[in-house]
Amino acid sequence: MSDVAAVEQFVKKYKDLKSEIAKVIVGQDAVVNQILIAIFSGGHSLLIGVPGLAKTLMVNTIAQALGLDFKRIQFTPDLMPSDILGSEILDENRHFHFVKGPIFANIILADEINRTPPKTQAALLEAMQERSVTVAGHHYELSLPYFVLATQNPIEQEGTYPLPEAQLDRFMFAINLDYPTFKEEVQVVKSTTSDTKEKVNPLFSAKEIVDIQHLIRRVPVADNVIEYAVTMVGKTRPNSKSASDLVQNYLDWGAGPRASQNLILAAKTHAVIHGKFSPDIEDVQAVAGSILRHRIIKNYKAEAEGITDDFIIKSLF
Repeated sequence: MSDVAAVEQFVKKYKDLKSEIAKVIVGQDAVVNQILIAIFSGGHSLLIGVPGLAKTLMVNTIAQALGLDFKRIQFTPDLMPSDILGSEILDENRHFHFVKGPIFANIILADEINRTPPKTQAALLEAMQERSVTVAGHHYELSLPYFVLATQNPIEQEGTYPLPEAQLDRFMFAINLDYPTFKEEVQVVKSTTSDTKEKVNPLFSAKEIVDIQHLIRRVPVADNVIEYAVTMVGKTRPNSKSASDLVQNYLDWGAGPRASQNLILAAKTHAVIHGKFSPDIEDVQAVAGSILRHRIIKNYKAEAEGITDDFIIKSLF
């Protein structure tokens, strides 16, 4: 099948996928889109939202619709690396036997990742980056596709271990979850307090998703679009010549080269799901907020004056 035909087939299946997810998840269309863009781009996502916004249900539903294996890990202050990676145990024949931890799944929901100490965070982040783990000197490959969707609760910060900037950079997207609208909340209450349960049908296989990831990487990008993305990221760095007064006044640090790479990859996926065969500047702008949000570091002046990340990012356009 040609790449053009493959893109056309994927666009049709993507619409069916959204309909399947909508059976269970009411509203949150932008959030679902961003998670799916990250998945088809081969990136990880950080979901930021207060408790009770159905983050676990959303990720579980997406995993079911994609036909992927899903596991949830609740991060706590006493969680050890071996609790997520697995450990070697001595069996009845006095041989060491490796018991796989919950990290061995296609989609991992790392719930409240900022509640666990840096040592355990680092174990997860190594798996995210390398798609493999090392336990007791043995190397184990994780099955592809492999995605981590981590959640953070923005309210309770007592007793938490915030992710360092270098580790935040591993996440392709930082996605903010908002409360549902009045109409959506009415629909949520109706559907969750009745006895009917919707069945989500798997529409993809693991191999198909890996093939789509390769297809997206083959999508051509015009030089001016790449230059636009790199220029936009460069503008976030307060010490660069292209930085605006807004950036110089309100940012301590800007985004690194990984942001430029992610902008182009996500723009390719955004273009493909909208039936285009090459991304344009609008596709880069559409994904810029979630890609740059966690990579720019505001100073005290910005916090004091209530300058938001999204306001600064929009000024870059």
